[in-house]
Amino acid sequence: MTAARALLRAAQERLAVAGVASPGADAAELLAHVLGISRGRLPLLDDVAADRAAAFEVLISRREAREPLQHLTGVAAFRYVELDVGPGVFVPRPETELLAGWAIEEAMGLERPVVVDLCTGSGAIARSIAHEVPHARVHAVELDPAAHAWAERNLADTGVDLRLGDAFDAFEDLRSQVDIVVCNPPYVPLEAWESVVVEARDHDPHLALFSGGDGLDAIRLLERHASRLLRPGGVLGFEHADVQGQSAPAVLASSARWREVRDHDDLAGRPRFTTARLAR
Repeated sequence: MTAARALLRAAQERLAVAGVASPGADAAELLAHVLGISRGRLPLLDDVAADRAAAFEVLISRREAREPLQHLTGVAAFRYVELDVGPGVFVPRPETELLAGWAIEEAMGLERPVVVDLCTGSGAIARSIAHEVPHARVHAVELDPAAHAWAERNLADTGVDLRLGDAFDAFEDLRSQVDIVVCNPPYVPLEAWESVVVEARDHDPHLALFSGGDGLDAIRLLERHASRLLRPGGVLGFEHADVQGQSAPAVLASSARWREVRDHDDLAGRPRFTTARLAR
């Protein structure tokens, strides 16, 4: 048996030295995962059995090497749902919950909203919309076969119309019929390779991360395709990097197709996503 507090303290110190952003929280999450309990029950523990301590050591070593926490637990929390994730799919971030929340609020105000989630990845946004707005008709598309397989798992039994294909020419059958287009596109400039956090750079699919020299290539494609999918007066929302708080909205503002172009901050006060309405 090993003392639980000593085990957690040592793990936290190792993860901190390795550069993990939240060493204490990650150590606690992994120990709770190994023990099959909630993190809230950890303070009640005195000792950890030897076999569980050994399993914890394996996971801490992998996290020390900067393997994503969600790959180790196999799940990622997103708003009110839990998603299966792992190698081959972009791990959804808490910041994207704000974009999903915007789409959900827009959908709630419509009688029978038609929503399209482009670049769905794990299916996080699509599943959240289907969960929180059950009267919505939700469609989603993913280009990468490996990520699409994860989306299939996460969107099973949700009623979401999931397709495999290019986000920027998909859903021609829905042209001018969509109320809301939402997208978390790739937006990292290729030159910013070294600045990307290790967990994302080494483990997330590069197709979901990088988008040309200025990071706006996918957003330019999105602007054109969303204008074809949306009905007049329909709305578009998409995520971008915090340094793109002016350049990303400018892609839409430079076109006569859009009205009410607005950028939104995340909870840390950083520019995070842009919304706009298709001109009538």
